[in-house]
Amino acid sequence: MKRVLSAAAAVLMTGSSGYAADFYQPEVIEVPPVEQVVAPAGGWYLRGDTGFSLNKMRGARYFQGSNKNMHDFDTAKLGNGFSIGGGVGYQIDDHLRTDVTLDYMFKSKFRGSTSGFCGGVACHSSDRSSMTALSLLANAYVDIGTYGIFTPYVGGGIGGTYVKWNNLDNTICDDPTNPGCYTTGHGGKKSWRFTYALMAGASVDLTCNLKADVGYRFRHITKGDMFGFKANGGPGYDKGFYTHEARAGLRYAFSGCEEQVYIPPADIPISQPVYK
Repeated sequence: MKRVLSAAAAVLMTGSSGYAADFYQPEVIEVPPVEQVVAPAGGWYLRGDTGFSLNKMRGARYFQGSNKNMHDFDTAKLGNGFSIGGGVGYQIDDHLRTDVTLDYMFKSKFRGSTSGFCGGVACHSSDRSSMTALSLLANAYVDIGTYGIFTPYVGGGIGGTYVKWNNLDNTICDDPTNPGCYTTGHGGKKSWRFTYALMAGASVDLTCNLKADVGYRFRHITKGDMFGFKANGGPGYDKGFYTHEARAGLRYAFSGCEEQVYIPPADIPISQPVYK
């Protein structure tokens, strides 16, 4: 009887171990979440801009009668004008970029007046001219941050402006020694002037490589030659002027669509084999 029970117990133990082997659960391997890293912005871009400027002249001076007798214009006003320009730049990273721009300001009219003496009697003149300007600036910008499709920025620039004055017509109508009105033409002058600029605005993403740019620019163009000597009057100089410009344009980034999402390989642990 003992031999029968022992044999039965051996058979049961052998069956249970085989059953356990059939239901062996392998070790579960957890794969960490995949990290997505966006490549930083960067690369060359082209820009084109148009604008409208409100011009503020700081005044004008001229020699009257001799080179020792300098007078200010009684009035000196420079009209507003349109501008167009372009440039090439480089986006250094998500927050810093720089470019070089060339802008042409179309003809702006000058209106002024002076007072003096004609034959010992006070007389007055009406002065008319116009000017154009070409500015070459090196600029740097800080892109504050991107909010949806909008990226506000601030910036500054430094460079030079080539100012070209047309002839100045000086008209006098109250000269007692010369009845009626007569006009004296003074040849216009041209010169390069030191210029600095301050900017603020925002860019708007239109496509992956095209942005609209809307902003404001302040420029200070320093003083220089204005017109030459003629008929006992001149030469004249302007005291420089300010421009307050509303600008709109486009920026095209060559590598804007190449900013791919980089997916690093997953770090999958390797489990040791299980021997049964």
